[in-house]
Amino acid sequence: MSADDDTRRELGLVQLYMGDGKGKTTAALGLAFRAAGRGLRVVMIQFLKPAGDCGEQAMAERVDGITILPMGLDHMSGRAVTREEDVKSAKTALAKADEVLRSGEYDIVILDEANNAVRMGFLEAKDLIRVLDRRAKQVEVVLTGRCTSQDLVDYADLVTEMKLVKHPFRDGTGARAGIEY
Repeated sequence: MSADDDTRRELGLVQLYMGDGKGKTTAALGLAFRAAGRGLRVVMIQFLKPAGDCGEQAMAERVDGITILPMGLDHMSGRAVTREEDVKSAKTALAKADEVLRSGEYDIVILDEANNAVRMGFLEAKDLIRVLDRRAKQVEVVLTGRCTSQDLVDYADLVTEMKLVKHPFRDGTGARAGIEY
């Protein structure tokens, strides 16, 4: 199924999902699933997540219309990752985002953890905004990540903040497959 022109004409906003609560990537994936069900083409570029053991990467391979491009480094394997490597990886992901956003190949582009790449100093907000400004006219963008700059909050059309009230991490429960990744 392919989306009709009327559906595509309504796209073009920037959504930002942020906060210390759980659910930012999950909300973006819910939107991706809904969009794919309407025939829209979706890509998620993962700024800080490597290819491998993420449930969303495995599931995207089974769903027509959703592509995930993991472009982060593996911080969990025990190999030391330098700040310079993280900066280079984030800049590579931003260049890929620029290419994808301008191509018009996708209707929805999710920049997963892009907010955190800015917060951690791997990217500058102004560089991300410049890429967003150059996107094809009817491309909807979703930015996720715990915290972000006020410049990105001001730039976005929709900002949702997930607030942490209670989480089992506080009691020592680790990240769980299928729930957190």
